[in-house]
Amino acid sequence: MSFPFQAQRHDTACALAYALATELADPAEPSLQPPYNDIAQFILREQARMMDFLQPPMKLATLGFDELAWLVIGQSFHSAPPEKREKFIRWWKNLPLGATKDFLRFHESLTALALHSRALGAEPPSELDGPAGAVVRDPPAQQRCEVLIIGSGPGGSITGCLLAEAGREVVMLEEGPYLALESCEPFSRQEMEQKYRGGGLTVAMGKTKIAYVEGRCVGGGSEINSGLYHRTPPDILSTWRKNFKVEGIADDELRPHFEACERDVSVSLLPGAAPVASLKLHNGALKLGWKSMEVPRWFRYESNAASESRGSRQSMTRTFVPRFLHAGGKLVPNSRAQSIRQEGGRWLVRAEHGAGKTIEISAETLFVCAGAVQTPALLRRSGLNQNIGERLRLHPTIKLVAQFPETINAADLGVPVHQVKEFSPRLSFGCSISSPPYLALGLLDHPGAARAVSKTWTRQANYYAMITGEGYGTVRPLPGFRDPLVRYKLSAADLRDLADGLRKLAEMMFASGAEKVYPGVTGISALNNVDDLRGLPEAISPGKASLITIHLFSSCPMGEDRSKCAVDSFGRVHGVKNLYVADASLLCTAPGVNPQGSVMAFARRNALHFLNQK
Repeated sequence: MSFPFQAQRHDTACALAYALATELADPAEPSLQPPYNDIAQFILREQARMMDFLQPPMKLATLGFDELAWLVIGQSFHSAPPEKREKFIRWWKNLPLGATKDFLRFHESLTALALHSRALGAEPPSELDGPAGAVVRDPPAQQRCEVLIIGSGPGGSITGCLLAEAGREVVMLEEGPYLALESCEPFSRQEMEQKYRGGGLTVAMGKTKIAYVEGRCVGGGSEINSGLYHRTPPDILSTWRKNFKVEGIADDELRPHFEACERDVSVSLLPGAAPVASLKLHNGALKLGWKSMEVPRWFRYESNAASESRGSRQSMTRTFVPRFLHAGGKLVPNSRAQSIRQEGGRWLVRAEHGAGKTIEISAETLFVCAGAVQTPALLRRSGLNQNIGERLRLHPTIKLVAQFPETINAADLGVPVHQVKEFSPRLSFGCSISSPPYLALGLLDHPGAARAVSKTWTRQANYYAMITGEGYGTVRPLPGFRDPLVRYKLSAADLRDLADGLRKLAEMMFASGAEKVYPGVTGISALNNVDDLRGLPEAISPGKASLITIHLFSSCPMGEDRSKCAVDSFGRVHGVKNLYVADASLLCTAPGVNPQGSVMAFARRNALHFLNQK
């Protein structure tokens, strides 16, 4: 059923896209000039992809935005001339309500991203195939198997691969498409549309909202992240043993699993020099006497490679998924698990395939590997609630853009590899994706600098401060909606740590020669020198910072303490037969490092334990 006033909503979204693109575009850059139909259509597509429970409020907010313009400029926004639209936007920005600021920031962010991504094509990708019959495009309405795995990220792919190679009959169900790693430019608008859940518009609600990212494709998060690799820190493992009673995670017990995973995905250091933007962070830390390190990546380089461009990220679609298929596993992409239940000693999974076909799969054993949000959402939808979705943890992250007098950025910059661990696990620092679209996003609180990105981007880069934090969140399915509601509460200490992280990060930038630093916080002006750091707040005010995270975990913590753990030390759901979890949900607390190495090692450990028990 169509939404009332569909034409008005469409016209308002298009008018707002034109107004914001005009404001953000450098008038001297030909590629950024109108028409902006492509930007408007991208925003409308993203609105259709966003969390479904947020779509009705967004539609109503769009209509309200259009109608409220009558009170300020004497006509609807979509019918107003450019100068009146500009006046109304200025008025709207000064409203004190958080919801009005969120509405405009939503459109500003998508406009900035699309405006600086116009050179990239938008051809729909072709899906991958495998050995004959291995990838099931049209599954039967009912089928049976020995083991069913829901989710194909690192946890699911490794579990499925090892079980299939051991001779088990395994089916892997994946909500998203089966696409090649190179189906689109990494970290691009096209990747958001192809491989991100909700088009990348997923958010944890709270006084300070935190944008997060989930992969929605075969390979999951491994297809969209930077591939930086860490083992679980020993002090974190010690905490898990003590506070959650996790068994079998001593160093000598986990080391073989880390080593095997590192071989399987070619974890290695860069063969040549690191990107200049990455070295700026590294050198700034060293000048302050702080510990900085190059983080290895799961990347395979050609012989004698001198740069990242001659290598390839070893995501799941390059490694464990092909192994799974060649071992006889069956992959069913484009299929979303809706519910699970036990029936006659087996697990019955009801799923929606494609545009609405219902399928049911019966399995002796079920592994849920859908990630730290989707796994607890599915279990709770199915009536399994004990310690599930109650203590979601993540790494809240704040950013800034640093500008240098010399060139530090290039189109082939690649992924920066240095991280500063002087204050770990409380604080970690790094350099992130710094293409013009992402720089424009990082500069939205500094409109003049955002407008100049097409001229200045080669001298700029995005940097982040990440905290472990003490806050936590919940995951809840919503009746009548597809997407779960994620809430997250930052503590007062978290807000102080974010401010401290921002201050230390800016200090490193100035130590490394930055001429200007642009914090990603509303109301904080650009910093021109280290003396300006004295003006930064002691704590970030709720709702003022554009916080993000790409690390989510702990929503189904493992361990033998049933008062706080959802699953046992090897992933079996407490009190339930033949039901396992194998993804970042298992991690008991925030590890303070990229969690994917931990997910892989625990998936391997738990899969081998399962095989030995069976």
